[in-house]
Amino acid sequence: MTNLAKKALKKQHSRKRVSWLGALAASMIMFPGIMTSSPVLAQKPEAKTLSYGQLLQKTEQGEVRKVEIDDTEQIAKVYLVDQKPEEKPIVVKLLNQNSELINKLKQKNVEFGQVSSADSRVAMGILLNLVWILPLVALMLLLLRRSANASNQAMNFGKSRARFQMEAKTGVKFDDVAGIEEAKEELQEVVTFLKQPEKFTAVGAKIPKGVLLVGSPGTGKTLLAKAISGEAGVPFFSISGSEFVEMFVGVGASRVRDLFKKAKDNAPCIIFIDEIDAVGRQRGVGIGGGNDEREQTLNQLLTEMDGFEGNTGIIIIAATNRPDVLDAALLRPGRFDRQVIVDVPDRKGRLSILQVHARNKKIDPSVSLEAVARRTPGFSGADLANLLNEAAILTARRRKEAITQLEIEDAIDRLTIGMTLNPLMDSKKKRLIAYHEVGHALLATLLPHSDPLNKVTIIPRSGGIGGFSQQVYNEEMIDSGLYTRAWMKDRITMVLGGKAAEVEVFGEAEATGGASSDLKMVTNLARKMVTMYGMSDLGLVALEENNDAYLGRDWMNRSEYSEEMSVKIDRKVREIAVSSYLEARQIIRENRYTVDRLVELLIEQETIEGEQFRKIVSEYTELPEQQLVISS
Repeated sequence: MTNLAKKALKKQHSRKRVSWLGALAASMIMFPGIMTSSPVLAQKPEAKTLSYGQLLQKTEQGEVRKVEIDDTEQIAKVYLVDQKPEEKPIVVKLLNQNSELINKLKQKNVEFGQVSSADSRVAMGILLNLVWILPLVALMLLLLRRSANASNQAMNFGKSRARFQMEAKTGVKFDDVAGIEEAKEELQEVVTFLKQPEKFTAVGAKIPKGVLLVGSPGTGKTLLAKAISGEAGVPFFSISGSEFVEMFVGVGASRVRDLFKKAKDNAPCIIFIDEIDAVGRQRGVGIGGGNDEREQTLNQLLTEMDGFEGNTGIIIIAATNRPDVLDAALLRPGRFDRQVIVDVPDRKGRLSILQVHARNKKIDPSVSLEAVARRTPGFSGADLANLLNEAAILTARRRKEAITQLEIEDAIDRLTIGMTLNPLMDSKKKRLIAYHEVGHALLATLLPHSDPLNKVTIIPRSGGIGGFSQQVYNEEMIDSGLYTRAWMKDRITMVLGGKAAEVEVFGEAEATGGASSDLKMVTNLARKMVTMYGMSDLGLVALEENNDAYLGRDWMNRSEYSEEMSVKIDRKVREIAVSSYLEARQIIRENRYTVDRLVELLIEQETIEGEQFRKIVSEYTELPEQQLVISS
């Protein structure tokens, strides 16, 4: 909606409000007139009436006890001698001149007096006027107050929305942060500077003005910033990068100025900007042009961090998981001098994190947190906290008093694979899934460079997973990212083991599409071997690179090779996949007897642990080859 349309709509609403108020005021003005009209017209007729002549006659006869004359209304209220006290007086219409009646009343010594309804009418009119004037005045005051609040909001539109927190509200220390010891050591000097700045200034050292925390989601960047504030005991300003950017140009820059003004008034302090990539993205690039409001906000942030005016005692800590999209001017020395990597914890770090989150949970003494740490490579701090929480929920659901190893194992499977569904009935589908998963598990056990098997199951999971075979991955290889060619080749062969088992047992015609995700994994891994790792006879050339699409960078993979090379790459990828598939079928064919026995056991138990699986495989593979052929 354009600004012109918005103004027209606002004027229309204003006119409707004025017309409504006018109608209300008019009705209020008419209301007193209606209520204060002559009461005679509204009175009900009395049961007894007298004419003027009858009143004179009864007065002459001595039947009148008391008369009240109202000159305003030209009536007389007559009380007769024989009238009961609870009866209403008789109303008589008087003449313009009533001297004869007054003389007659004096002669007969009848009590009479003059009363007037004008005073009561005036009081009633004043009261009714107040009834409609007071609400109207209150309504006007309410409208004036709203307009004043709207003007105040307009004046405060550029004010910072930073959540100001002191040490008591932060409540986080370095002891509460585990698994990222290297990052804590780098940030310890920031705490020391805030507590004892003379220790650095005495030798001419300057503390970094800004620290950029870089890491995957859930690794503890925000928690680490709060811990710095809690350890140093200084004010803590916390704001998200998206809160700076608004629809109107100039508002974000105003909020940056206001934030740093508050920080200067409370120095020394810490300013924490979460998700700084929302405002610190590279300027002047991207699909569809730039963003004037965001760029002006970034320019103001750059000026405040290291511009004409120094910010002594203010340390800016920012967090992001996308440092590659940040503007180069933001990362230069003098602004964010230092980048601290907050990485996914290793096994020792995971154990420390589990110990921290296990403080407030009732865990059975038989639970080994060391074993849980080995089972969870690649888990972040948030993932581990969620893991123990899920285990606690399962414990409460099963009405147990403490968390056992079984609940933790089930929680790991639920987070990594999915929620458990009802087991399948004994049918052809269940048997087919069993052969598929045993094919994976058997190759994981027999291949020399494959990771050991943890367990294999045919209990279905949410997301269409009929079963799975789970391995215990080599943590050192995963943390370093240094995968060997032998491991990759065995990995591809193991992934194709499910498809190979289906074809060997049921034939090509009965093979299912359950291996679609396996084929995607095989294709991606084989292509990386050819185009990125130089593990083929095409040579030691990086033909492709990881290029995630995001705003501000290229959103398409640029071709770094010719069409002829593209054909060669496709052939090499297919060659790796086909050779691994043939190897998998050969191993399944040679160990068909073992496969059948494992499938029968898996259908009966629905889950086989890794140790039991390896024991059964070792028993059958130690038999002579002729005995295996005869037995099968």
